[in-house]
Amino acid sequence: MHKLEQIKLEHIKELLQFDNLELIARFIVEGFITGLHKSPYHGFSVEFAEHRLYNIGESTRFIDWKLYARTDKLFVKKFEAETNLRCQIIIDISPSMLFPSQQKNKLLFSLYSASALIYLMRKQRDAVGLTLFSDDIDFHLDAKLNITHIGLIYSKLNSLLDVKNIKKSNRTFIANTLHLIAEKIHKRSLVVIFSDMFEYGNIDALFSALQHLRHNKHEVILFHTFDKNFEKNFEFSNRPYKFIDLETGEIFKLNPNQIRDLYKQKVQEYFDNIKLKSGQYNIDFVEADINNPFDFILMQYLLKRQKLY
Repeated sequence: MHKLEQIKLEHIKELLQFDNLELIARFIVEGFITGLHKSPYHGFSVEFAEHRLYNIGESTRFIDWKLYARTDKLFVKKFEAETNLRCQIIIDISPSMLFPSQQKNKLLFSLYSASALIYLMRKQRDAVGLTLFSDDIDFHLDAKLNITHIGLIYSKLNSLLDVKNIKKSNRTFIANTLHLIAEKIHKRSLVVIFSDMFEYGNIDALFSALQHLRHNKHEVILFHTFDKNFEKNFEFSNRPYKFIDLETGEIFKLNPNQIRDLYKQKVQEYFDNIKLKSGQYNIDFVEADINNPFDFILMQYLLKRQKLY
């Protein structure tokens, strides 16, 4: 059985010299689509932007018989009004997203994932918007479909590849900012959030903000972005370390072995709580380990999109 093309952060180092997220996004998505053709997910193909499955009893007028000959399945041609979906991509750009290193971190993973999603949405004629936040809303564009608008989004995302363009902020209270974002998205949309979910306030307040999005009739996919090796498994060697809080600058000196078991227990409890509350509020919760390939993010989007249709 063939697998999808497993493209990870380390696989795109040779493209970084171009400093062009749209080019990188194309590389990721075309590899992903190639993998789909070789995989058991035959319901998805390069035609997914143009077709939907035929429903028994409806007119056969728009059945694509050529596609039927190739797939032995009945698909109906879709039209632009039928395929258009509004999607608002929200990315946490607070300093904690720069962990663990400048070359490989949660923000880079989110930028590449978001760029690939935008490229995929363009192929499907879906409208896309972008919101960036730290301790406040730093950037917001409503969902649109035109090329100029997409160019603005890619330009903004490209600027974030340079760490110097990341605003220094204090502790990020995600709940407050998500409430503000919920008020800015006026039309029903699919809201895709990339965040490490490190909330310095009350976690109930955080999910009250996410519920605000659901109350406004939005569908929500939460990509909980983290580095499993360091942030969950605490895979640091047995020697003294100096840990620095990326948002407050607070310094902790300790040997990881002294706190490893307690740390892993508390982090697992926190992760489990986020997952549980997401289920309670009908939010699609996805663990997005930055060590995993991007195809997982794209597949989650396609599965969600298929359900909405």
